[in-house]
Amino acid sequence: MNALVLLSGGTDSATCLAAACAQYGKENVSAMFVSYGQRHIKETASAKALAGYYGIELISIDLSPMFQFSGCSLLLGSNTPVPAESYSKQLEKESGGFVSTYVPFRNGLFLSAAASIALSKGCGVIYYGAHSGDSAENVYPDCSEKFNNAMNTAVYEGSGHMLRIEAPFIGMTKAEVIKTGISLNVPYELTWSCYNGQDKACGRCGTCLDRLNAFKENGIPDPIEFEN
Repeated sequence: MNALVLLSGGTDSATCLAAACAQYGKENVSAMFVSYGQRHIKETASAKALAGYYGIELISIDLSPMFQFSGCSLLLGSNTPVPAESYSKQLEKESGGFVSTYVPFRNGLFLSAAASIALSKGCGVIYYGAHSGDSAENVYPDCSEKFNNAMNTAVYEGSGHMLRIEAPFIGMTKAEVIKTGISLNVPYELTWSCYNGQDKACGRCGTCLDRLNAFKENGIPDPIEFEN
């Protein structure tokens, strides 16, 4: 079976790519990178490096016009700074609303676009790296198991039962994802997670803190450079 992996260049998608290559053989795997107007465009270089490492095709698409009306702090045109604190602290200030780094229905759009490309390329499965930590406390609702199941049903039915979505880490913590990646020899030194578009990862934004904690829980240092 051929598989299409959503590849952002971060730790979760890199682990997802490694898992897909291990299960289906890299000759049957391709990846899709999405530009959505993010300020952390260094993701692009990481996605290319990972695709090169595994020797797979990388398809790049631009969905940035879809988010032109969003004030999400991740986007280049936003005047809102990326919060330098954990997601739990951010949620305490939101009173039930979204964190500022939530991109409206991003995964829904990504998976829909991936479904069209996957069907055109004869793939039977889409892989993406959502995990339980992303949906905890409803930080990113489009990373939840309920969302994944609903999207999988829609894609499966809408493709005439030719395509399905698989999120192999949906019940895992980020530390468990990293543990899986270590067993698969994922080259985490090639990945990028930081939401700020700097030369080094800031070490302060929510995704940096989650990443650092995940490596710490596994008893190994994060192999990329941080400002702090």
